[in-house]
Amino acid sequence: MKVDAVTYGHPLADTPAAAADAEARGYDGWFVSETVHDPLLACVAAGGAVSSIEVGTAIAVAFPRSPMHVAYAAHDLQALTGGRFVLGLGTQIKPHIERRFSATWSKPAARMREYIQALHAIWSAWADGERLNFRGEFTQHTLMTPFFTPEDHGHGPPAVWLAAVGPRMTEVAGEVANGVLCHGFSTARYLEQVTVPRVEAGAARAGRSRSDIEVVQPVFAVTGETEQQVAEAEAMVKGQIAFYGSTPAYRAVLDLHGWGELHDVLHNRSLAGEWATMPELIDDEVVDAFAVRAEPQEVGQAIRARFGHLADRISLSTSYEFDPDTWQRVLADLRG
Repeated sequence: MKVDAVTYGHPLADTPAAAADAEARGYDGWFVSETVHDPLLACVAAGGAVSSIEVGTAIAVAFPRSPMHVAYAAHDLQALTGGRFVLGLGTQIKPHIERRFSATWSKPAARMREYIQALHAIWSAWADGERLNFRGEFTQHTLMTPFFTPEDHGHGPPAVWLAAVGPRMTEVAGEVANGVLCHGFSTARYLEQVTVPRVEAGAARAGRSRSDIEVVQPVFAVTGETEQQVAEAEAMVKGQIAFYGSTPAYRAVLDLHGWGELHDVLHNRSLAGEWATMPELIDDEVVDAFAVRAEPQEVGQAIRARFGHLADRISLSTSYEFDPDTWQRVLADLRG
């Protein structure tokens, strides 16, 4: 099991040091989400600061960006990192696509399948010199002259991971992507009963197998050396569960556990702006479904016991700061 550092981003001037620190601490990859910083720019800053670990987006929002723009950026980042760039893509949700980015939202699973296919068509045209002639329902790319064709860097196309929660998007990941970025708002039961079977179904449709797709799972951990540290970690987890649980796109996870009514209450409070009161609705049973509870030295074992048969890579989310020796033990336990 590989272990990745995932960040919401830093100012560009601070990004090289953050990535270098992740490499020094033994992570296998450094990934940046798209929130208040451009993740592709962040990967440029990070890619030049590390020499052995993967660098990628987790995620970059796809639909507001043309596949051609992303193809160029990913090609350059693959060259910069010597073949260690991972392009993680996600759809975001309809209100953000339409109202924040002023872009088009329709048929997200079909659009994303075609988006990734377009990327590969563009990269193939650059590598093989064949005429670019991609004609899809949502995008067409039919012009590529030598002046606009980048040189082959010799590392092949980057891996493409797709963020997915629902069954249809998860099947798309199995069909056309190299990895599926699961959401932190996932439980082991949801991975076992929904995510992995849908990855396998999509892979089978494309003549691939489960082993061709990396399953990447963020993991919440409630841990700490003192009661205060444990309480702080639990408060953070409850806040995250409450936030995601209020979002209609993630209701299916709660429904699987018979907690659909919890979503209704959380959603109504979010609409009323009662964000501060939402974590109090998250009881121990819900916390234990979404997070591992363990002593710091046993976090790696606890994660591996829960997700080792389901996920290929994990990232860890907790407010607790591991000391260097404990962190090395966690890494060793995760890798087995």
